[in-house]
Amino acid sequence: MRPPDASGDALGALAKVCGDVRPGEPEEGVLGVEPAAVAAPATVGEAAEVMRVAAEHGLAVVPRGGETRLDWGTPPRRCDLIVDTRRLDRLVEHAAGDLVATAQAGMPLERLGAELAGEGQRLALDAPLPGSTVGGTIATGASGPLRTLYGTPRNLVIGLTIVRADGQVAKSGGKVVKNVAGYDLGRLFCGSYGTLGLIVEATFRLHPTPAARAYVARPVDGPEEAHEAVQAVLHSPVVPSAVEYLSPGVVAVLLEGVPDGVGARAQQTVELLGREAQISEDAPDGWGRYPDGTVLLDVAAPPPALRDLLAALPATGTAVTWNGDGHGYVGLSPGGSPAGVPSGTVADVVADVRAALARHKGGAVVRYAPEDVRGAVDVWGPVPALRLMRRVKDQFDPDHRLSPGRFTGGI
Repeated sequence: MRPPDASGDALGALAKVCGDVRPGEPEEGVLGVEPAAVAAPATVGEAAEVMRVAAEHGLAVVPRGGETRLDWGTPPRRCDLIVDTRRLDRLVEHAAGDLVATAQAGMPLERLGAELAGEGQRLALDAPLPGSTVGGTIATGASGPLRTLYGTPRNLVIGLTIVRADGQVAKSGGKVVKNVAGYDLGRLFCGSYGTLGLIVEATFRLHPTPAARAYVARPVDGPEEAHEAVQAVLHSPVVPSAVEYLSPGVVAVLLEGVPDGVGARAQQTVELLGREAQISEDAPDGWGRYPDGTVLLDVAAPPPALRDLLAALPATGTAVTWNGDGHGYVGLSPGGSPAGVPSGTVADVVADVRAALARHKGGAVVRYAPEDVRGAVDVWGPVPALRLMRRVKDQFDPDHRLSPGRFTGGI
């Protein structure tokens, strides 16, 4: 589905303010919606001018980073202009003494990590998909097992620079961890899917790179045993950096710190988990990655919900990761083989998962799926705060031109 082409006047105006503007290509479609044009600003000033011109011409704008999660969410109603952030790829500042860094939105997390490592520091965010950018990670609220101890982008972003729908640049937060001014704006943009503004820079709270790490893994048999193993670690004094359940049945624990302390805590963890637990320097297979499947569910509930989640899933065609703060993913493989979930029952599986998590006040979102599955399920599920979210959208994007329809409730 191709949107109406941006007018010659609009393309001409964009070309005057941005050095990289061109027509969109069919393969650049966002869930089947082809862009009329693509602009790739190289500076914050260029990005602001692009957004200003888009506002003047009434263009619907969809931000794009590394394209690792562009198939998350729902298709935009319109996509007149993609704003590609990958030329905004600098580490603006690294205040090592304050454990703070500011990076542009298009910077890949791997490169940011490499630059911070030179000072013995890190951004404690996992990158399950290679090529993920700073802006895309914040916009989707993506994280991995390290969230058990360090939290999600919401917890690590202490300052944000965004371009509003009208092209005005706005900043919140500061360069020191104690400055909480605008912190709620940072939280607001985490997981907003480009519907509130264009993220151009982010300031993060950093942590020292640990001197040592160890993984302790133990096979588990069934939902009850998995639940007991995870709870035993969470309610112990070993202070794990991450705890993760991995299909087909492994509970793994990451311990970080100084060598002597890590070694002692690893032994404590083995005693907690039992004789089958093993210590390794290497992560177990599947650690920090999304489970295999053509359908991916993002599931969240208090940690004890793991037992009910596993019990709700079919015996075949599913894979699960679940970390210690009660967040995880379910991969479904519909049809195609005897081990797959029949295509007609995917909607039933999603409903069963949501019912199981609802008992714990949790929920599940379909992050990606084939088109026929998207047509058969409610991708986002129940959203109690939808009215408030729509009011926020009206404030930030009154003309509803930013990623229209990409978010829950058609926002």
